[in-house]
Amino acid sequence: QVQLVESGGGLVQAGGSLRLSCTASGRTLNIDAMAWFRQAAGKERVFVARIAWRGATYYADSVKGRFTISRDNGNAKNTVYLQMNSLKPEDTAVYYCALDRQGLGERRRADDYEYWGQGSQVTVSS
Repeated sequence: QVQLVESGGGLVQAGGSLRLSCTASGRTLNIDAMAWFRQAAGKERVFVARIAWRGATYYADSVKGRFTISRDNGNAKNTVYLQMNSLKPEDTAVYYCALDRQGLGERRRADDYEYWGQGSQVTVSS
């Protein structure tokens, strides 16, 4: 089993920045990929960003150029970050960290991910 714990959400004004963190514990593997999804009220959970185990990154068009996903450089590679800049009110959502045992490639479907964090609320005021 794997546990994912997120932190860093909150309230910010439009144009501001936040950084989310997610730490994985338990039976993690160095070949796992990690990603962020988000779910706005009344909407489906959607892909935000992914970092594959070799470091390749993928982004939703809506966040490209504003958000950056990264991973720590330790041997465990068990912490992933989402730096969010130039935030907009439409970025308001609950953000979820996810882990994929298939560490390579571009995988954007929520069903591809086996483990999920509890969610962290991000609210951007106008």
